[in-house]
Amino acid sequence: MSRMSRAVIDVDGTKRPVPIHGPEAFEGMRAAGRLAALTLDHVTPLVRAGVSTGEIDQAIERFMREHGGIPATIGYPHREQPNNPFPAASCISVNHVVNHGIPSFEKKLKEGDTLNIDVTVILDGWYGDTSRMFIVGRPEKVPVKARRLIKTTYEAMWAGIRAVRPGATLGDVGHAIQKVAEAQGFSVVRDFVGHGIGRVFHDAPEVRHFGKPGEGLRLEPGMFFTIEPMINAGRAGVKILPDGWTTVTRDREPSAQFEHTVGVTEDGVEVFTRSPAGFEQPPYAS
Repeated sequence: MSRMSRAVIDVDGTKRPVPIHGPEAFEGMRAAGRLAALTLDHVTPLVRAGVSTGEIDQAIERFMREHGGIPATIGYPHREQPNNPFPAASCISVNHVVNHGIPSFEKKLKEGDTLNIDVTVILDGWYGDTSRMFIVGRPEKVPVKARRLIKTTYEAMWAGIRAVRPGATLGDVGHAIQKVAEAQGFSVVRDFVGHGIGRVFHDAPEVRHFGKPGEGLRLEPGMFFTIEPMINAGRAGVKILPDGWTTVTRDREPSAQFEHTVGVTEDGVEVFTRSPAGFEQPPYAS
């Protein structure tokens, strides 16, 4: 059986079905995850001063379609504004933008900027979702705090991934992330979370990037979800801009995010969205 559902108590106290996937689903997710990662590899050379975020987004859409994929974010519905679907093939969030930055041909990158590029591709019905941080130009032109934030966010994501195994809880995952971030004096964004994924873009369970050991959903082999901590250099507070999508830090301090899609295996975790080029954290040699 490739998929079945089991009712569990999700973190909001409601019963939501958390899909349990079989071997065929793992194959589908490996392919979708690889294409998502390849897409980020492909646009890495474009991340340079003078290039617009719209140009990068255009290259992302072209690459996905040329490789049999569909950009999942184009036309994605807004939960509260039905006439305001997301307009682009990626989210590109620069400096103090936390997430859901809308690419623009007017927004040109400059040396010293930091940015997150978040892509989700649909391949043969499966969703691959991943994001990475990038820096523009020479590393020494990026403020020290921003460089330290990027490194810490990467380490926090991997601390969460390493906590995934059968019998562990989502509280274990969130606690591992929170511990790394707060040890460096940074804040974990509470307003946005990771999510279940598979043949549905956003599914159960909800994956918080903070928590207490032993609390929350107990993990079982066959569960798929994203781990995507958003870490702020200042306070955790965020606000959404009038476009309805772009989220920024309230104190205008920088924010960073990394994201992988993972599956719980019989003895641990499989990461579906590792970079085939080995691009793990910036600066990337392209």
